Amino acid sequence: MSPSDLPHRRRNLLTGEWLLVSPHRAKRPWQGEAAPPPTPVSPAHDPDCHLCAGNTRANGTRNPDYEDTFVFANDFAALLDQGGVSGDHPLFESAPARGEARVICFSPEHGATLARLPERELAQVIDCWCTQSADLGGRWEHVQLFENKGAMMGASSPHPHGQVWASDFVPETVAREDRMQREYFDRHSATLLDAVSEAELAAGTRVVEANPGWLAAVPHWADWPFEILLIARSPVARLEDLPVAMRGELGQILSRLLRRYDGLFGCDFPYSMGWHGAPHALGANTAHWRLHAHFLPPLLRSAAVRKHMVGFELLAETQRDLTPETAAERLRAVEID
Repeated sequence: MSPSDLPHRRRNLLTGEWLLVSPHRAKRPWQGEAAPPPTPVSPAHDPDCHLCAGNTRANGTRNPDYEDTFVFANDFAALLDQGGVSGDHPLFESAPARGEARVICFSPEHGATLARLPERELAQVIDCWCTQSADLGGRWEHVQLFENKGAMMGASSPHPHGQVWASDFVPETVAREDRMQREYFDRHSATLLDAVSEAELAAGTRVVEANPGWLAAVPHWADWPFEILLIARSPVARLEDLPVAMRGELGQILSRLLRRYDGLFGCDFPYSMGWHGAPHALGANTAHWRLHAHFLPPLLRSAAVRKHMVGFELLAETQRDLTPETAAERLRAVEID
């Protein structure tokens, strides 16, 4: 085997964590879980869907007959405006957690996806993300926007939607990213993700899509088989800071990236994605931050064969067989309009 086929470890520069890469295992005969993918059913309106326009949600509230994006307070929010008990036992620490959560319906079209939204409607979603970040960021320390797409990723409804959770604390993953970006900035007087973008563009092997405002690449340290890191290429720290031109370029690269995903295995590609911007708790102290999004899809070999994070991954550290370079090459090979 060549050195590139042998096991090695890679370090995630955003979290400081390591992962194991085992390319030689891709040659083993076992092909993983196999099951027929669900047959997509995409009506324009589902009378039983709690998110469709004009329908009644589980709590009895009727949705308006919305025509573009629609935002409402999550009926089953994980965060409330009142926190729970705190504990000061040295072994059993706890602290109150406060916040609020909202649902963002991307479109009234029940069978739509971000990949299939027309340019104008995708632009409305991006503007909505920016508005939500600014609004909630004025009251809370951190704002997390995300989308779980597909039943495989636990989506409670096939209707195109995402969520936004705002909290009075900075979550662990974001706090680690803040620390690693700040340490890099203090050492090099440069922004970590700017350096990553430049290096990825120079190498080219992991780049999937790029335009003047954005870079989409399978990161060198990717955990998931076809993971994507989408990085702003201008000094923007939060969604609400995006100028008009970058919002348009974001719509372009999102559309192309998500259509590549769908074309890879000929299915509505499931994923969890989320935006990481500078926590609002930092105020204007954001020189070390660069706005970015993570796309974390579970599929490995087909529409029905997924990557399972079990065993060594749960008890030791993340392990992958398919190299990020091979994953990027396969995504680039997908033909899109």
